[in-house]
Amino acid sequence: MKKLFSLVAFAFIMLLCVQNVSAQNISQNQDRPEVIAKNQLVNLSDQLSLTGDQSRTLFRALVTKEVSIRKSELDENKTTMVIDKKKADELFYIEMKKTLTAQQFTKWESSLIK
Repeated sequence: MKKLFSLVAFAFIMLLCVQNVSAQNISQNQDRPEVIAKNQLVNLSDQLSLTGDQSRTLFRALVTKEVSIRKSELDENKTTMVIDKKKADELFYIEMKKTLTAQQFTKWESSLIK
């Protein structure tokens, strides 16, 4: 009876561990705005040698841009969607201009043209 009880307890603990691991995998969805913004920020940081303050500011701007674009994609009106995307891009452009130094901004701007 003791062995049966310890076997059941062991199986229960293993079940809890498996649920915890799968819950962590679900929360790290690669399609979330924060994950997309982080990946874009890594690319920008490598390209422009951003400082810590610049990284934090641009992370917030990238998340805001991604959320705005997703909200506009939910709208069925295509013209409104295009206008909202342009507005999100313009706001991001303004934030980049405020945050980056002149040299970084020109380097970033030239990378957009390519």
